[in-house]
Amino acid sequence: MKQIFATTLLTVLLVSSQTLAQVGDPFPAMEAETLTNEFVDLPSDLNGKYSLLGLAYSKKAEDYLKGWFEPVYNQFIYKNPNPGPFDFSFDVYTYFVPMFTGAKRPAYKKVMNKLNKTVDKRLHPNILFYKGTLKEYKDALNFDGKDLPYFYVVDPEGKIVYATSGRYTKQKMQEITDAVESAMEMN
Repeated sequence: MKQIFATTLLTVLLVSSQTLAQVGDPFPAMEAETLTNEFVDLPSDLNGKYSLLGLAYSKKAEDYLKGWFEPVYNQFIYKNPNPGPFDFSFDVYTYFVPMFTGAKRPAYKKVMNKLNKTVDKRLHPNILFYKGTLKEYKDALNFDGKDLPYFYVVDPEGKIVYATSGRYTKQKMQEITDAVESAMEMN
């Protein structure tokens, strides 16, 4: 029992240190395309706002990324037209970025067209497509599992202030929300 606990604790600490290794580093420059065929340069086009960026570079990771769509939309994108006294909205850019690298590059437009038809129109402005190399992002962002989506909270200067990865969970969403609130309070 002690050995299982020690192994679990070591694994959690190792994963946490790897995931957080890039906190404080600048988010690497990335040119991405919207579903409306406009180009966005990350992080320079974030116009000095806090941002939440979710990236995925494999089919399985993209499937997990889709599991984040609704909760992220509800938490960070949706603006209640009739807010109540306890409603709080975030003023952050939020983007989901499927990455097409290597042999997947030819599928770029096909997948873009498919998502254009199948994804809720309310999310269209928040989905960006990247086509290019992976190595520079894998190195800079410490991607360590190709089947996972990665999420980064980026400050107005383009520095990463929080990072996490994996499938959607309420706990991860709360950690992202706390990181955004904390970072925004510091400014």
